[in-house]
Amino acid sequence: MAYTEKQIKDLEVKAKEIRRLIVQMIARAGSGHPGGSLSAADLITALFFKALRHNPKDPHWPERDRFHMSKGHCAPLWYSVLAESGYFPTEKLMTLRQLGSLLQGHPDRRTPGVEVASGSLGQGLSVALGMSLAGKVDKKDYRVYCLMGDGEIQEGNIWEAAMASAHYKCDNLCGILDYNGFQIDGKTCDIMDLEPIADKWKAFGWHTIVINGHNINEILSAYDEARETKGKPSIIIAHTIKGKGVSFMENVCDFHGRAPTKEEAEKALKELE
Repeated sequence: MAYTEKQIKDLEVKAKEIRRLIVQMIARAGSGHPGGSLSAADLITALFFKALRHNPKDPHWPERDRFHMSKGHCAPLWYSVLAESGYFPTEKLMTLRQLGSLLQGHPDRRTPGVEVASGSLGQGLSVALGMSLAGKVDKKDYRVYCLMGDGEIQEGNIWEAAMASAHYKCDNLCGILDYNGFQIDGKTCDIMDLEPIADKWKAFGWHTIVINGHNINEILSAYDEARETKGKPSIIIAHTIKGKGVSFMENVCDFHGRAPTKEEAEKALKELE
């Protein structure tokens, strides 16, 4: 599908606003994970505001597409997109990680729009596989999307789910890999090298799409290609930059799980104007 310049621009503007919200809410909470939330912002903004079939006024609409965030520590991204989509008031975002808040440090089902709690890494693709199989059993045409971090796919559970997804020909399942090259302890290539990552997914029987995870047109085209692929699940390997959009956070491992100070947040928001 061809997309207009206006459609692309509108999503770029929306992604920048999502990044601003991520910085603001994590700074207000004094804790959180900005790096991976910022790196996947374009991917999830394009998904929720263009590719995903959903209804914020009816979060449990049976025909909705399903989304699961396997790398649950990046909940600020998900919460920001949900609020901007209309699932709950945007002002609620500033209650992140507060006692009794709808918005806990990792996704929780009390949050409107969240399908399944997450946080224990490596489990999300299995959850998405279950949703995919349920759709096939129930003869529903919804799609299932699962966002994974590159550090977490070092875990074996991911590859068990990958093998089963191909075996059951789950063509309603689309994995999204936020391939920013960093995990909490450093570079993924130093800790447990993932390459050749595209060949690994292909070997497991997945239709593999490699893109620039900050190019909205490439992202939307990848979602279209995945939707049109039949007989096998699809994986979008999105090359991204940790902390994308904030110069002093980009490719800085420290911001995997450190909140910006008040001064850093002000500087970041200035860059995101």
